[in-house]
Amino acid sequence: MSTLTWVLLGVVVYWTALLALRNRGALPGYVGTQGPIITLHTKRGRAVLDRLSRPKRFWRAFSNVGVGIALVVMMLSFVFVLFAAISALYASEQTAVTEPRNVVVIPGVNDFLPLSVAPEIVFGLLVALVVHEGAHGLLCRVEGIEIDSMGIALLAIVPIGAFVEPDQESQRRADRGGKTRMFAAGVTANMVVMIVAFGLLFGPVTGAIAVAPGAAVGGTFPGSPAAEAGIDAGDRITAIDGEPIDDEAALESAVAEGDATATVTVDGEREVTVERSAFVVGAAEDGPAGLSTSDTIVAVDGEPVTTESEFRSAISEEGVVTVETDDGQEHTFPAGALSTVSEDGAASETGMPTGEQVVITAIDGERVVDSSALTAALQETEPGQTVEVEAYVDGEPATYTVELGEHPEGDHGAIGIQVQPGVTGVVVNDFGIQPYPANAFLSMLGGGEGGTSTFISAIGVALLLPIASVTGFATFNFAGFTGYVTNFYVVEGALAPLGGGVFLLANLLFWTGWINLNLAFFNCIPAFPLDGGHILRTSTEAIVSRLPFEASYELTKTVTISVGVTMLVGLLVMIFGQGLLV
Repeated sequence: MSTLTWVLLGVVVYWTALLALRNRGALPGYVGTQGPIITLHTKRGRAVLDRLSRPKRFWRAFSNVGVGIALVVMMLSFVFVLFAAISALYASEQTAVTEPRNVVVIPGVNDFLPLSVAPEIVFGLLVALVVHEGAHGLLCRVEGIEIDSMGIALLAIVPIGAFVEPDQESQRRADRGGKTRMFAAGVTANMVVMIVAFGLLFGPVTGAIAVAPGAAVGGTFPGSPAAEAGIDAGDRITAIDGEPIDDEAALESAVAEGDATATVTVDGEREVTVERSAFVVGAAEDGPAGLSTSDTIVAVDGEPVTTESEFRSAISEEGVVTVETDDGQEHTFPAGALSTVSEDGAASETGMPTGEQVVITAIDGERVVDSSALTAALQETEPGQTVEVEAYVDGEPATYTVELGEHPEGDHGAIGIQVQPGVTGVVVNDFGIQPYPANAFLSMLGGGEGGTSTFISAIGVALLLPIASVTGFATFNFAGFTGYVTNFYVVEGALAPLGGGVFLLANLLFWTGWINLNLAFFNCIPAFPLDGGHILRTSTEAIVSRLPFEASYELTKTVTISVGVTMLVGLLVMIFGQGLLV
């Protein structure tokens, strides 16, 4: 059974036991139940909140900042949810981010939250919930609102919420500004914790972490030469044929110049022999090449090939080639950049079939063997320049005179096509290694070289790291320094005596900052019972009360319900409405 099935089964068993205890009156008075959720109530801590609330002017100023932040985030979240919901309706397929299982913050169930960092995630969640609700309680006392009880909500042993129960009568008597500040205090506190956590992470902690020497291996393609030699995820290639390998660039250089058989040193101690071959690691579905992932190319036009460089050399002369694979199959196809002609682009205006695949083999007579060669050729052009494009359409050669448009990501010319990687959609790798971007991830967290330029941009990048493969940042997601990832890094400097404890500290700070930021954003959604819904109501009341008519209550109610329902429908469409209008 899947992890999600086991989790659901455990919740059912837990709920059954909880109901039995409640029916027998065996639960203590401070324990409440709501379905499978238990709440632990306490009245302790109110005296502490009273003492902390004494600098009332400071706390009101603190929360006023939070009100401003909350209002801005509320408006942005409203626009984002509407835009995302509309995009989901027209999406051709569901993305991993919006799958229902990936909406819940449960390590092992959510694909982006691995079990290996479950303790750090639970710690970050607990800190975020306690700080959030503690800030609400603190501002209750600042604004003279009595507190009935405080506590935490648990699903089994997993903390899923915290709460402060203000006295309802006391809350009604509070002025509108005081209630608004009280609701915004939780978001403000989460933001402060996030800034502190990321500040420590980006500064002294990642500053004490360096990339270990060698080329980090994030994985190998099944059946590839590296996989057959026993190289796997978490290994570091530190030498090839006795020559040291310091990083991924050194590995690429050594592989490009090496022989068909390579002696590879792994982690500085283990040696393996890799028999290289032109192994297909990616192929366009239903592409004109007719090749599939895990095929091995043994010859081109009758000429034996072993390495990737030999394969590229063999296809460099002729536009159409015949490729033989190790199973004796032959495939004849035009060798070039497999492209789909875009609508309203420069290529479509010349008669190239819009929406269909073409294989571009030359630009102004210069041979184009794959997508990278096409990109290199276009980078030498300018918008408005006219070029001769040689291509194959439905297997037949054709030449088009194209006046290049403007490229959206550069100042060079654009044909108006979408290009697939590799040779006619076929990606060949004679080692079969998937490099892990160890230095790139460390740089994004403030360590290493080439990091983000500002603290705000670094936070934005960190927010996306757990879903890096979906956003296009990298081919791997980053969930922290855990598992085999720690083999790619070393601890140095003043924190070196802590050893692997630095990785644990980094994970705690990363997930604490990440969860506090997400919880703050989530609570700013303008819908009840979230803080954003309450702030929307008090803000609307403040505006409506100044209007020259008496139906203020009805108008406030209409606005808050309309916005709340819109947000709820938008969130449901984001998760369950993928492709409904396709």
